[in-house]
Amino acid sequence: MGAPLRRLLCGLTLLQALVAASPLPQGVPRYFRREPCSPRELLLRQLQQDLADELSDGSLIFGPSDPAWDETTRRWQQLSRPEIQVVVQPAEESDISKIVSVYRSYVEYCSDNSIDFLAVNRAHGFIATLGTFKGVQIDMKQLTGLTIAADGKSALFQGGSHAKEVIQTLWDQGYVTTTGSNECVGLVGPALGGGHGRMEGLYGLISDNILHMNVVLADGTEIGVNETSHEELFWAMQGAGHNFGIVTSLRLKIYPAQSATWHWHNYYWTEDKLEAVFEAWNDLLDGGNGPALMGASYGQISFDRSINEYEPILWWTFAYNGPAEEAEAFLAPFNAIESISDEMGDVPYPEIVDPQDTNQAGCGSGQFAYSSLLLQSFNVTTERELYNHFNETAARYPELATFARLYHQGYATNGLRQVDYDSTAYPHRDEIVLGLFLTLVPDDADAEMTEAAWTWAKESWDMWQSGQPGREPATYVNYATGYDFETLEGIYGREPWRLEKLLRLKAEYDPNNRFRFYVPLVSS
Repeated sequence: MGAPLRRLLCGLTLLQALVAASPLPQGVPRYFRREPCSPRELLLRQLQQDLADELSDGSLIFGPSDPAWDETTRRWQQLSRPEIQVVVQPAEESDISKIVSVYRSYVEYCSDNSIDFLAVNRAHGFIATLGTFKGVQIDMKQLTGLTIAADGKSALFQGGSHAKEVIQTLWDQGYVTTTGSNECVGLVGPALGGGHGRMEGLYGLISDNILHMNVVLADGTEIGVNETSHEELFWAMQGAGHNFGIVTSLRLKIYPAQSATWHWHNYYWTEDKLEAVFEAWNDLLDGGNGPALMGASYGQISFDRSINEYEPILWWTFAYNGPAEEAEAFLAPFNAIESISDEMGDVPYPEIVDPQDTNQAGCGSGQFAYSSLLLQSFNVTTERELYNHFNETAARYPELATFARLYHQGYATNGLRQVDYDSTAYPHRDEIVLGLFLTLVPDDADAEMTEAAWTWAKESWDMWQSGQPGREPATYVNYATGYDFETLEGIYGREPWRLEKLLRLKAEYDPNNRFRFYVPLVSS
């Protein structure tokens, strides 16, 4: 885009704001009236003009009037939403650098920096800092290519890939890889923050399996990032990657599938079994040394009115990468705890999300109040206190109780813990379980109810933290909320050298802090 057009964009935006601020007399020509277009429409028209001959066939540029707008801009978290003005949907990886370059030329002439860009994969980011964004969404929806290497040891995934297609496509070819446990989230987004999942007992985090990343920097430069090219940036993007660039594709290790089926076993318990359940669970997890094939075990305290109308129940689910006989030997202590009911079965790996119900919250959308904490184990006394607090708060705020839950995540972390602690930016290899509180705030909730929901989230977080005296709070970056009880040290590591290195690399690769909307190292 030439200088005259850039000046025109900013000048017209300013003119439109002035026109909107004061009435015009009847004799003013039509082209100075309010009707012609808003700043959003000016931006849309300018992007369409400037990128029309630059982007690949099949690329799309559209605004709120397009039928695809609502679905494309819909997010999991409806609180603290980014303000999307225009969507650009590239058809090829090479389009992204062109989009970023055009954006930079706008900023040079629009000194208020009111136009920013945000790369979006599956829109599951929870962090409150996303609410500060205003500008262009680079939507990766069309970039879903998957190419398995000839040697069968890795595959190249484009930046818009998401877990469901990745898992199923690889499985059909006899392979698996590390992904998140929810099939409707992306692959790249979780990977840049580490990426917990059912395969980490064998292979570690998603990020631990990255061999190469194709990255577009904030100035539009395209670079390859791996152990021998931009090796320090490679370190940083394995745990803090959202701060440095847009990953248009990555090469990830893949592995032959070990078992034809996964065994699952789900239990429903009354609250009086709480202590026995958590004691058995801590024994199974064994400080990260539990069975590597017990890929995921999740526990939930919540209401199920069909079972108990008045008190929360305990629901637990286990998934084992192998046959039922092996799994049930490990689950014998849970079978010995009298349950309301239990159920089990064996399914191919792509279907394990259904009995474990990991898509229930993550695939919808709503206004969620939420908190999370990484832990080394679950304090049984604290869990009883959390249960009582949950029940009491639910009685005070029944509108918040229906979807409220205390969620506990346990993974087989053997593979995660075998990776050298200093070799990547991911800092939490000693914390092996996660506690999460989540409730849905009704759309018509008033300020008092919304505040009550967030208070409930914070009090749950405080209780989990009090149950591990002597340890500083640790937050999994992919579950961060952005509120003041979380710190950069708690997210990115407490050793001073970690933050120092990350900030040095931030200054080198993104000196103008264009990537500042998802768990930012530098907030402004």
